[in-house]
Amino acid sequence: MAMAAMRREGRRLMVISPTVSLNSTNAVRSPLVSQELSLQGTRSISTQIVRTRMKSVKNIQKITKAMKMVAASKLRGVQVRTEQSRGLWQPFSALLGDIPSMDVKRNIVITVSSDKGLCGGINTTSVKVSKAINRMNSGPEKETKYVILGEKGKVQLMRDSKKDIEVTISEIQKNPLNYTQVSCLADDILKNIEFDALKIVFNKFQSVVQFLPTVATILSPECVDAASETGGKLEGLNSYEIEGGDSKKEILQNLTEFQFSCVMFNAVLENSCSELGARVSAMDSSSRNAGDMLDRLTLAYNRTRQASITTELSEIISGAAALTG
Repeated sequence: MAMAAMRREGRRLMVISPTVSLNSTNAVRSPLVSQELSLQGTRSISTQIVRTRMKSVKNIQKITKAMKMVAASKLRGVQVRTEQSRGLWQPFSALLGDIPSMDVKRNIVITVSSDKGLCGGINTTSVKVSKAINRMNSGPEKETKYVILGEKGKVQLMRDSKKDIEVTISEIQKNPLNYTQVSCLADDILKNIEFDALKIVFNKFQSVVQFLPTVATILSPECVDAASETGGKLEGLNSYEIEGGDSKKEILQNLTEFQFSCVMFNAVLENSCSELGARVSAMDSSSRNAGDMLDRLTLAYNRTRQASITTELSEIISGAAALTG
């Protein structure tokens, strides 16, 4: 009976011991296996992340190239119209003058900006010039207000000059502009403001990579009349004879309104042309930067993939050597 009991105990131990041995082996090997799996997962996730990033960069590059082509196709037509519009306001500047330094009480700064971004720093430049004009004409008995054309200029000036904004106009470049539309806008602006001097801030187109911040000054009929009486640059205005039943005041009023609409038309076209040129340049730089980034990501992807393949080969060779040894 004792021998039978010992045999039963031995069988029980033999049944339990393999289970305990297997569990202990799993307990010892589980950290190694999990570490190996985590390393393989890290390699797989790393290549997947790089591959996803490469795909997103390629899509961005396609978008920037398309935007560059669209802006370049629009630029030529707008450039021709801009060059033609320059002949409208130049006779008025010769007749009524462009005197930015004239000291007046009520200044209206008309900031011409774009409705869309991704065009470099043309909008920031216009806003900075407008703020500088505001500081230069500030004083105890002086008043300076803003009239903003374009959404981007409005967003920037609303941050710290909200109380000085009189009129805001957006989406004026949604459709191709003509002189009739701009003259209607100019008429609406003149009906809502009182001024002694209008200072129009815009970017004058020079080339695709260069634009010049410009300020055009238009004086009110009263200031023009006073300046012509005191002499100076407008002294020759009194040498003209007035024919018909209109008075000098009425003629100056009509000339000032016509001058404002012509200068506005040219300013909007110049700024639109500068915007398209800046967008062409910006999208070209973005496309080249995307290409450089894609080259770096491709190199990183190939290195990561090659490292993964090398590691797997070394593991296979090591396992085969262990089996043969």
